[in-house]
Amino acid sequence: MGNYVMSADDVRRAITRIAHEILERGQGSERLAIVGLQRGGAWLADAIGAAINNIEPQSKVPVGYIDVSMHRDDIGLRPVVPGAISSINFAVDDTTVVLVDDVLYTGRTVRAALEGINTYGRPRAVQLAVLVDRGHRELPIRPDYVGKNLPTSLDDDVKATAEGVVITATVAR
Repeated sequence: MGNYVMSADDVRRAITRIAHEILERGQGSERLAIVGLQRGGAWLADAIGAAINNIEPQSKVPVGYIDVSMHRDDIGLRPVVPGAISSINFAVDDTTVVLVDDVLYTGRTVRAALEGINTYGRPRAVQLAVLVDRGHRELPIRPDYVGKNLPTSLDDDVKATAEGVVITATVAR
């Protein structure tokens, strides 16, 4: 049993705030695209895209998804299991792509997503939005938009869904 650190209402408010911050930084939604990292970032990308399109109803910000399993730097260390299908049905050239993930930890998944997004074109800029930043980075990656900074132990497990964020301490062996 874990400890809820964000309720469903907290998650909803964080998504709305992140959507506003994205629009403020980009001065609107023109040439903007949202790309969720499969699997954990897909639901969040949908929610952020819907929030942006709700704030600016005239905008139709596209939302896509990317599976990074074939771009990981640990392919030789563990079996490659595609997580889900990539689906980016819009041009990324000359857009600001906001990569979205639920939990940012070591930064290795985001590094893989950066490589993966380049197979679809050359964005003008790439930004990163995460619901939870738990620290413990192994690469120099920093999010542009954060729902909650959550210092954790290396042994903690963090699960983020629309229903809330739960942290569970695992017993080190």
